Amino acid sequence: MVLPFLALYMTSEMGVTAAEAGTVLLAFGLGSLISAPFAGKLSDKIGSLLLMKISLIVSGIFLFFYSLVHDYYYFIALTFVWAIISEAFRPASMSFISNEAGVDERKTSFALYRLAINLGMSFGPVLGGILSTVDFSLLFYVDGATSIIAGLFLIFSRIKLTEQKELPAEQEQVSPTKKFSFLPDARFLIFLLAMLPSSMIYMQHIGAMPLFIVHDLGYTTATFGILTAINTVMIIFIELPLNNSMKHWSNWKAMFWGAVLTAIGFGAMAFTETISALVITIIIWTFGEMILFPATAALAAEISPQNKRGAYMGFYQMTFALSFTVGPWFGTLIYGSYGAAVLWSGVLIFGLLSALMMLTIKKKFN
Repeated sequence: MVLPFLALYMTSEMGVTAAEAGTVLLAFGLGSLISAPFAGKLSDKIGSLLLMKISLIVSGIFLFFYSLVHDYYYFIALTFVWAIISEAFRPASMSFISNEAGVDERKTSFALYRLAINLGMSFGPVLGGILSTVDFSLLFYVDGATSIIAGLFLIFSRIKLTEQKELPAEQEQVSPTKKFSFLPDARFLIFLLAMLPSSMIYMQHIGAMPLFIVHDLGYTTATFGILTAINTVMIIFIELPLNNSMKHWSNWKAMFWGAVLTAIGFGAMAFTETISALVITIIIWTFGEMILFPATAALAAEISPQNKRGAYMGFYQMTFALSFTVGPWFGTLIYGSYGAAVLWSGVLIFGLLSALMMLTIKKKFN
């Protein structure tokens, strides 16, 4: 709830420039990048459930300090540390789901996980907007309190993580045997490399896409908000039954078609001028998103060894953190330097390349 309002808080309450506020968001992105692999490895050591509890409670406590910090550089440092702690929840929670869900249920489970995130992203900013109009400090206090309450819920719900499950024979063959290695298996890194272009393309919905819709096409920010709501509504009502109906699809098949639809959806914006055309492009790339990311998460869980699953999911999450940090910046850079037509054409090529890479590396895991 806090993150979307950080830049606004800094510019309106602290009097910093937009560029300085952007540096704070960069600090959050860097903290996320650092957190993911180390948090994943830590979850293997202490247990993913325990790390989830620690992350929620400690990050909630850190949020209470925001309203007390008025120095710009202290604010950057606080955001960096908060990102490390709060983002530790993601690889831990994904490791938890990977261990608890059966192999055939993982895509559906990760779709449900994404549904919970999107529900929070739908209602959180609305509540945050209301609180910020009353007092910005309330934003930090309420978000901090809800994080602590969530952590306490996990503590008192007495959920127990399944320690060991029988692994399929093919997964044992894929899993690396070098216990001292911090990096995942080389094939897993290649899989992440194939996924990275599609992830960066998806991040254009918070990068170049709003600029294109408002500045190039001349629509209002309110119109942009309504258009993005299409994505949220589709995820809430369609993603879970869609993935449940596609359980018979292999993860590779879902990844390929998800990447293709994502590339086509964003790439088609090069030929888009009307609201109806924008709606069609958003529907296309939203279907791509709903098919692609549950499948990549399920595959990451499938090909990771049980005793290193947290570490592997940490590197998987780091790919998204890298996409979040670099994707919007790179997209807006291309948009500002060469225009929307070049950007969206490049996005189409980049996305189809990602899909082809997924097909190419499939045989490495067979």
